[in-house]
Amino acid sequence: MTANPSLAPAGRAQQRDTRRALPLTLSAESPGTPLSAYLSDARRLVRARLLEHGAVLLRGFDVGGVDGFEAAVRAVSGAPLPYAERSSPRSTIKGQVYTSTDYPPDEEIFLHNENSYQADWPLTLYFHCVQPPDTLGATPLADTRRVYEAIDPAVREEFAARGWMVVRNFSDGFGVPWQQAFDTGDRGEVEAYCARNGVQTEWTADGLRTRARRRAVHRHPVTGETVWFNHLTFFHVTTLSEDVCGALREMYDDTRLPTNTYYGDGSPVPDEVVAHLRSCYRAEQRRFDWQRDDVLLVDNMLSAHAREPFTGPRRIAVAMAEPFSAAVRRSAPSAEVTDVRR
Repeated sequence: MTANPSLAPAGRAQQRDTRRALPLTLSAESPGTPLSAYLSDARRLVRARLLEHGAVLLRGFDVGGVDGFEAAVRAVSGAPLPYAERSSPRSTIKGQVYTSTDYPPDEEIFLHNENSYQADWPLTLYFHCVQPPDTLGATPLADTRRVYEAIDPAVREEFAARGWMVVRNFSDGFGVPWQQAFDTGDRGEVEAYCARNGVQTEWTADGLRTRARRRAVHRHPVTGETVWFNHLTFFHVTTLSEDVCGALREMYDDTRLPTNTYYGDGSPVPDEVVAHLRSCYRAEQRRFDWQRDDVLLVDNMLSAHAREPFTGPRRIAVAMAEPFSAAVRRSAPSAEVTDVRR
């Protein structure tokens, strides 16, 4: 069906009539239509559908390379954000546009919400398919509203009451070095950043250990909907492949694992609870195959995202926008934050 003429000129894009589509696809009526021209008219439509569905796929447009992709980010969300307090390796393409996570192509990246382990996070994520893979390589999505509803009420209520904690051990040989994670080699700067952001630091013989207690359940700052928004499943050691998980548990006690998650008071989360959470994510996972020049917008609090293994020269550019602080949400009446994504 044609895009809503009250939000964007009719005939400029075609919209699939699927109320629960994830992502919702908006396709160029004329292949090769400049994305910049479409967004100048359809910004309100795109943002409305993003809040409704949690993700919008713009397909069949001429993006205009990395500069055009960044311009699209700015047109919808303002200036893109730097990638701070990193948990995965990325390379800078240009400015604040990055590669997707630089993990080996045969590895899956489990569903997660970007930077949900931090005190601040981006509300909107952007992905641009520069080169689609030969096989698989999708960016699966899961509606965090539906994930929350799928979780056993006793499990989600316990996390709502206790929160969750992530413990990260930065040491040689595993994960991102602390110098790269915090973009500095100065220990004082790391400690100051962590103090500002509710992260405890401890310098150990192996390097740096950090602890951060966060909420597991949030309300979306615009819609007010309850969402399952955290990294506790993603960072738990059992979410790694069985052989990697087993090897790490043989090498380290739990306190020295590269990354692991706990209840907010530091108590262990039973493996079967994490397995249940993984099954809830999996049940809600939706996928699509990338096409060249696709641009995917993701509401970072309404949709978790992942990465399939792949073959071929997959290249996806990523940008983040619209910073949001959990502290603002806690301290401000809801009426004061409803304009956060105008």
